[in-house]
Amino acid sequence: MAQLLNVIKNDPWLAPYEDAINGRYQYFLYKEKDLTQHGGQTLSDFASGYLYFGLHKTPTGWVFREWAPNATAIYMIGNFNNWQKDERYRLNCVDNVNWEIKLEEDMLHHGDLYKLLMEWNGGFGERIPAWTRWAVQDEQTKIFSAQVWNPPHPYVFKNKPFVPNTSPLLIYECHIGMSTNEEIVGSYAEFRTRILPRIVKDGYNAIQIMAIQEHPYYGSFGYHVSSFFAASSRFGTPDELKELIDEAHSAGVAVIMDIVHSHAVKNEVEGLGRFDGSYDQYFYTGSRREHPAWDSLCFDYGKNEVLHFLLSNCKFWLDEYRFDGYRFDGVTSMLYYSHGLGEAFTNYGDYYNGHQDGNAIMYLTLANKLIHEVNPHAISIAEEVSGMPGLAVKPEDGGYGFDYRMAMNIPDYWIKTIKEKKDEDWHPSSIWWETTNRRADEKTISYAESHDQALVGDKTIIFRLIDADMYWFMQKDDRKFTVDRGIALHKIIRLATASTINGGYLNFMGNEFGHPEWIDFPRDGNGWSYKYARRQWHLVDDQNLKYHFLGDFDREMILLIKSVKDFQVLPIQKIWDSDGDQILAFMRGNLVFVFNYSPSRSYVDYGFLTLPGAYEVVLNTDALRFGGFGLADDSIRHLTQADPLYKGENKEWLKLYLPARSAVVLKRK
Repeated sequence: MAQLLNVIKNDPWLAPYEDAINGRYQYFLYKEKDLTQHGGQTLSDFASGYLYFGLHKTPTGWVFREWAPNATAIYMIGNFNNWQKDERYRLNCVDNVNWEIKLEEDMLHHGDLYKLLMEWNGGFGERIPAWTRWAVQDEQTKIFSAQVWNPPHPYVFKNKPFVPNTSPLLIYECHIGMSTNEEIVGSYAEFRTRILPRIVKDGYNAIQIMAIQEHPYYGSFGYHVSSFFAASSRFGTPDELKELIDEAHSAGVAVIMDIVHSHAVKNEVEGLGRFDGSYDQYFYTGSRREHPAWDSLCFDYGKNEVLHFLLSNCKFWLDEYRFDGYRFDGVTSMLYYSHGLGEAFTNYGDYYNGHQDGNAIMYLTLANKLIHEVNPHAISIAEEVSGMPGLAVKPEDGGYGFDYRMAMNIPDYWIKTIKEKKDEDWHPSSIWWETTNRRADEKTISYAESHDQALVGDKTIIFRLIDADMYWFMQKDDRKFTVDRGIALHKIIRLATASTINGGYLNFMGNEFGHPEWIDFPRDGNGWSYKYARRQWHLVDDQNLKYHFLGDFDREMILLIKSVKDFQVLPIQKIWDSDGDQILAFMRGNLVFVFNYSPSRSYVDYGFLTLPGAYEVVLNTDALRFGGFGLADDSIRHLTQADPLYKGENKEWLKLYLPARSAVVLKRK
């Protein structure tokens, strides 16, 4: 009990909810024992369904298995039997719920297309196997089929098991399809040769890849998953994805997958909707079946068979592709019967009022236990907006086992500030609070904007700041107030966010250099255009444009953070803040960060007390090489000045020239 309540010891305000916290933990323990035959096997043993179900090559031929308790007959149909019912390809029901067929070697070949013809009392339908590892879409008909994947020379990983560098974790969030400069769907191979080197050069040590699991509609951004064990064929082959991950590891870059277990696509032919003719095989029935906001289906996390499917999915991607972990999407939607819709979450009682889905909480805790059992170095991140306590706390301490939670308050704060406040009203005390206010026992991933802030109908930070002037005044020699202001604030916002992390930092692909406009995938409403579903790398590569200023600054900012050992755990000591002057200064290790948010007031010899010594400028947002005005001489060595009033307190005055709308980082020598 003492260990369990560590989450309460770290936050005494949780004490009134000890029974609820303990109850959730006990339910997790009960279910773990149930799934592992009371310790007769490990959770990893249980989560190996992908080694049994689906299509497998054997020494004598093939074996295929599927779980379909409501089916009365199942046939494999494909180009090998003209897509017709064929008794030679009829599955046998082995135990009332599981089906199996064993085929001779010449009855299936690499590249063959196939589906299941599922029959049940009162109906039938074609289905993509639930456990398929590979599905492809016909270019003309747009119809998906499973495909036999058994190449004669499969990819062999060159690297040994990889250990991610999380000190700190610096994540480059990306999407393979929209990573190309051309108005097409990008590929794993192109990303590996063209984009990965950029990420390595920019200093990021992890990539977080979206839309890996197969999804019927490209415009869903990968969030309406149909085949949970299949890497999306839009971007290339399984071997090409493995080669991308292997090469990232060679470069010291971890590969995190954006995994979607919060819901599933409603499609019945491509997905799991009514897979065996029933409504309740994988999903809830009644009012809980459909997600009210996402037009999708909600998993029934209370069923052991569903836990088997989802936990096996967690293990599969770590095992088969060597992903280094997951960012779990839509965790808030999983935690609450309301999916978090219309909830205010104003006090702790809102997290323990009986409106929480105990089955989903149990599943997430099991998933995190499993992930770290399979790979002790794996990374798990929760995308969660409600603020549920304990997400990134170990299960035995009363938490749910994630390593990190997304600091989703920070991008919301920056957007709200840009939209609603005049520059004169940017208060350092508020910025400090928002970027450093977090639970002491939980690590977070801080970010100024992710893909969410760039979707059509919304705007990126740079587009909110500069808007249409980006189209006309981004030449290097152009002088335009809105552009100068936007570039200055873009750098300050990122530095304030990255320098205050307590776990990691995230940036979405292209936002580091202020990629213009929004993200809009091809759809009926835009004439199926790829114009806004790509990244215009030529903008940052063109030294005659101002985009490279932002890209260069981001690179130096990331490299500076990486240069400090365990930067993310160093205490942050606020030295000074003044809402009147709009000045903020804080120290982290031997680095001093100073921000002047004022749009019009520059300060000469602005002083504050800090540790005695000599300070040298290591990063300045106003430097000419970052598109600033170069108003300060960064070659000057700043010496602190003693004050008799503070004798014996190990404090001296550090006085600086602070230009308006700029930030500077100094290193104590």
